[in-house]
Amino acid sequence: MSATLHLSREAFGVELRRSRFDVSVDGTSVGTIDQNSQIEAPIDPGHHSLQIRAGRYSSRAVLFDATEGEVVNYRCHSTTIWPRYLASILKPDLAISLRHE
Repeated sequence: MSATLHLSREAFGVELRRSRFDVSVDGTSVGTIDQNSQIEAPIDPGHHSLQIRAGRYSSRAVLFDATEGEVVNYRCHSTTIWPRYLASILKPDLAISLRHE
């Protein structure tokens, strides 16, 4: 039996980067996610790294543990405020927010 990663993409307000995001677990692509949608991906139990990318922009890598049969929930969205959007031009890992739910 495996665990499941459930990722939703919902922002409060208007996302300033609206492109499709690539979802990677442990450096391997597990799919893509569009605005206001969700994806699920099977993952092996154990320690993992999750990162979301859109071209040169990304989230910070998040480390998490999954146990057998567990559903691990995260929510992501691109920047919604101008100062963070401008800062992400210089520091691309500020462009996408990734939070455990």
